[in-house]
Amino acid sequence: MPVTDQVADMLTIVRNGVMAHKEEAIVKRSKLNESIVDILKREGFIANYKTIEDKMQGLIKIYLKYDNDKSSMVTGLKRISKPGLRVFVGKDGVKSVYGGIGIAIISTSKGLMTDAEARAQKLGGEIICEVW
Repeated sequence: MPVTDQVADMLTIVRNGVMAHKEEAIVKRSKLNESIVDILKREGFIANYKTIEDKMQGLIKIYLKYDNDKSSMVTGLKRISKPGLRVFVGKDGVKSVYGGIGIAIISTSKGLMTDAEARAQKLGGEIICEVW
């Protein structure tokens, strides 16, 4: 069954893995998915990830991160901009997520970055998702 929104599919797989207390989640590989996962690792929401080559597009194995009392570092994931309804913000419209506890991943003219990085560089763009 073809997937029309790979980012939403990836976020759902990670969300389900966190709710089931899995150690890892495997998602389809794309440049956008890999960039989002790289930001999640850099911001400390996941432990690590690695790409797996196969005969098709490849996979990304995401190692989920939990703290000492087995609660996940990812509390929530929300897809903002969807294929049927794109959500864009200008440089002044980039807001913080949950008072700075979470991040928004924004697609700018200089690539994917967090909301804090976009505000620092005075850039706007398409809000891909929010993670807290």
